[in-house]
Amino acid sequence: MADYPLERYRNIGIIAHIDAGKTTTTERILFYTGKTYRLGNVDEGTTVTDWMPEERERGITIVSAAVTAEWKNHLVNIIDTPGHIDFTAEVQRSLRVLDGGIVVFDSVQGVEPQSETVWRQADKFAVPRICFANKMDRVGASYERTIESIKERLGANALQMQIAIGSESDFVGVVNLLEQNAVYYRDSSGSVPEIGEIPEELLEEAGRLRDVLVERIAETDEALTEKFLLGEVISLDELKAALRKAIIANQATPVFCGSSLKNKGVQLVLDAVIDYLPSPLDIPPVTATLVRDGSEVLRYARNDEPMTALVFKIVSDPYMGRLAYIRVYSGKVKQNSTVQNSSKDKKERVGRLLRMYADRREDIEELGAGDIGAILGLKFSFTGNTLSDPTSPVYLEDITFPEPVISIAIEPKTKADQDRMSESLVKLAEEDPTFRVRQDEVTGQTVISGMGELHLDVLVTRLLREFKVRANVGKPRVAYREAITKPVMNHSYRYIKQTGGHGQYGHVVFNLEPLEPGAGVQFENKIYGGAIPKEFIPAIEKGFVEACESGPLAGFTLTDLKFTLIDGSFHEVDSSEMAYRMATIFGLREAAEKADPVILEPIMQVEITVPEEYTGDIIGQVNARVGNIIGMEDRYGNAKAIHAEVPLSEMFGYATELRSATQGRGVFTMEFKHYARVSDAYMRKILGRYG
Repeated sequence: MADYPLERYRNIGIIAHIDAGKTTTTERILFYTGKTYRLGNVDEGTTVTDWMPEERERGITIVSAAVTAEWKNHLVNIIDTPGHIDFTAEVQRSLRVLDGGIVVFDSVQGVEPQSETVWRQADKFAVPRICFANKMDRVGASYERTIESIKERLGANALQMQIAIGSESDFVGVVNLLEQNAVYYRDSSGSVPEIGEIPEELLEEAGRLRDVLVERIAETDEALTEKFLLGEVISLDELKAALRKAIIANQATPVFCGSSLKNKGVQLVLDAVIDYLPSPLDIPPVTATLVRDGSEVLRYARNDEPMTALVFKIVSDPYMGRLAYIRVYSGKVKQNSTVQNSSKDKKERVGRLLRMYADRREDIEELGAGDIGAILGLKFSFTGNTLSDPTSPVYLEDITFPEPVISIAIEPKTKADQDRMSESLVKLAEEDPTFRVRQDEVTGQTVISGMGELHLDVLVTRLLREFKVRANVGKPRVAYREAITKPVMNHSYRYIKQTGGHGQYGHVVFNLEPLEPGAGVQFENKIYGGAIPKEFIPAIEKGFVEACESGPLAGFTLTDLKFTLIDGSFHEVDSSEMAYRMATIFGLREAAEKADPVILEPIMQVEITVPEEYTGDIIGQVNARVGNIIGMEDRYGNAKAIHAEVPLSEMFGYATELRSATQGRGVFTMEFKHYARVSDAYMRKILGRYG
């Protein structure tokens, strides 16, 4: 692969709602950039980026895949991300390391629930993006309506860049408003688009819409606004430069249209990536924290800066071993060099360096600033860790992930399976930060937790198929939490144990207070003057965190509480870290029982889209599942979207019920909203089951 200067790099992600056509769009990009010689198809299971057997069978993307391609003398690193809400962590960590994004919309449906979620995530990381209204060949497709829904539902400054030539099955090409030409796709592969004159019947509309577009681009730039008001002609280069500047500043979002499956319009989106999305030089330098004194420094995208990189994904490859995907922000990473994992304070040796091509790869000597690649041979590095120059170690802001909301018990069938399962679960947990594994204290079972039924289903299938583990799998269970409702002040606990030789002595006095929902757990030390020597404070904090793993009612995780250490005492000989840890654990359990504990359950935000005639039945279903209807809105094709909040425990098996009630025409999406207190009657039911 040729060497490119940094201004010719583009690190982009393809993000969208499930089924909008992300993977098909990526496949077309690979075909047109000469990376593949046949067109991959999701339905036939022949795609490059959906390479896992699980993905090919289900026809969905599960893990984000990184691919490097070349287009018009530029190097393009592309990450194809999943659309399903259960795999939201994949989208989040990809957005964290990308410079720009292509947001794909289904032009029949417009903005869908998951489109909003990924858009908000892109906003959070300030990722500049361009939009692609896909599936223009389908019945009911509308480019204009898609643009309207982007403006209304996402609040974006969406700019119409094209006019569709023909509609639905007669869609044959587009008019480019800025360039004032028409592009036709006559051959089936779309490899040789024909550029011609704008059709006679669209000339007037093209002129009017170009004027609107020019005005809206001019508004983003003072010099151009002046030119526009004076009636001077603004050149194409000036318009493109101003639009690029506005997109990078997240002030404008251009919308293109086409059909990836029918090979129409994808090259123009690739051109837009080159013309409008930022190179690593266009984005602000990354802020890092110096390990030695905690001060902030800026790291610029230059090869002569100290090396700084972020590990954004770990993959356990059955043939190669452990691969760490990294984004290099400054400096260079070289083969066989030593780097510092600043997050873990450990030195790491860089084995092989790889340029990724989904599940295929090529060896390279070094990765420079702005590059995305993979390292083989890192032992201690995990998702979110910072790698830096050992002479100037820094760390970057970590990636935070949502907590899992659903769990299942899993039991190996034989002793050999037990060992294999333990190893496999560690590998899966390394790959996926939203997947948790723990031992149930009461039953001794292994319990795995994830973001939803599909997430756990995929993980279990991988365990059984990829890692060859034979196991019995339980039914999905909700990840309940426990919280306290009233403060307990000045609670004192002494842990005293006398044995032959040294005894154990730990004494803590603390306040326990409830916090706002979603605040998590907080520890504060208010001891001054050495009632407890300060070397024991970390052990008390550790004991507090450990005690919160199991609440007083049914052993669910305790959350939303603050522990303030206010006093205590110590023994010259018998006090130890273990004694204080045990004093804190037992003391917290005692205090939590006095604090009127309650059980919390995850509430899901649900959107159900159904034909209008089924609306009444579906509202009845939601009410029967103790749901709360938030609102309704009209959707294209005489359909209604019903928004509701429903407890997760009531949503198991809902897909089947919805299908049978709507003759297979209803669909729903759900994502975690917040935790809420369960009713007293339901609490008694839960305690009967788990307590």
